[in-house]
Amino acid sequence: MVRIIKEDLDIEEALKKKLEFICSFCNTECEIKKGSIRTIERTNLSYVEPHRIIIKGITFLAFNYETNIYIKNFNNKIQIKDLEEYIKSI
Repeated sequence: MVRIIKEDLDIEEALKKKLEFICSFCNTECEIKKGSIRTIERTNLSYVEPHRIIIKGITFLAFNYETNIYIKNFNNKIQIKDLEEYIKSI
């Protein structure tokens, strides 16, 4: 039997503050859902699930200690510093 172990990740405080600060400038709210690490027991296989940030109905994906944020999937990325312009454009 395969057993998957899920451990929640805490969002980096600096990342959380950046996102909340950007949203306050855009007069919008963000919902942050913590990511997790999923490991298959007795193997070295792991998957890091990114943090999900929902702004105006759009899901953004973010990892701790990374300067990029992904829009809906891993194909579209922008830098966190450009997030304010992106939110204002939608």
